[in-house]
Amino acid sequence: MYTFRELKTNDLSSICSFPQNEEELIFSFPKAVFPLTPDQIIETITSRLKPTVVLHNNNVIAFACLYDVQENTCSLGNVIVSSEYRGKGVTVFLLQAISTIAKEEYKVETLQLVCQNINTRGLIFYKKQGFNPVDLFWNQRQSCEYVVGIRMQKSLISM
Repeated sequence: MYTFRELKTNDLSSICSFPQNEEELIFSFPKAVFPLTPDQIIETITSRLKPTVVLHNNNVIAFACLYDVQENTCSLGNVIVSSEYRGKGVTVFLLQAISTIAKEEYKVETLQLVCQNINTRGLIFYKKQGFNPVDLFWNQRQSCEYVVGIRMQKSLISM
């Protein structure tokens, strides 16, 4: 039903349409400014690895990438799914695909991510997918509001 591949330049406009508001954008691209633009994605992925999209009927419906590969671990970032496909198994498929890439291409044993405390739906989802909280840190937004980042990780050994 779904397939995945590396990001292509012509995918950028589709990905820009995924965040429906500023809060959704902050969850997936914390340093971006709403609305998301192709230039902001390009700037982000210059320091990322394996920018990956999920396709359905040749349409881009999700995006994520890896970064900060170390000896036994790497990080998952910029996870976002088209609003039309949320709740339909796309994020599970995306996580499985990117976990396989991390394990096979980068030989890591642990995948980690950061989910913000205000992203309740994301926190519940990641916990159901086997990610467990390991650390907390906080940042102050431009609005002076504090947001807690919850670092979560999952073992890839049993995959």
